Amino acid sequence: MYEHILIAVDGSDVSVRAEEQGFALAKALGSQVTLAHVTEPWPTAVSGEWALAMPLKEYQELAAANAGSVLSAAAERARRCGLTCKTVHIPDSYAAEGIIEHAKATPCDLIVMGSHGRRGLSKLLLGSEATRVLTGASVPVLICR
Repeated sequence: MYEHILIAVDGSDVSVRAEEQGFALAKALGSQVTLAHVTEPWPTAVSGEWALAMPLKEYQELAAANAGSVLSAAAERARRCGLTCKTVHIPDSYAAEGIIEHAKATPCDLIVMGSHGRRGLSKLLLGSEATRVLTGASVPVLICR
């Protein structure tokens, strides 16, 4: 049914619960698993004549180190479930866009991700990456709360 499952990971409790669901499904179906972590573009804040920013190189190094840590922890949890998996760091992208583009570029046929379940004003202000993936992906999406 699902031969290749893409699981979006960010290290949060919600993400770990989604991993568990994705791992259980992959194990039951004998599916290949790819764990994906997305790192947002280099942030800058400009105010008047001053531009404040973390140096690009330092940001990239910290983002890569964090991605490596999140992905290795998720891969270890996959191994404990009896699965082998690929890991991918998607740099310089917003979460939903990075997940959708990676899903298009690889032969995955299911995306699994967590959702914080925001509602009302917080959803309006903060948005929902899960909703963006759900509406933008060309493959089925399993959202776990």
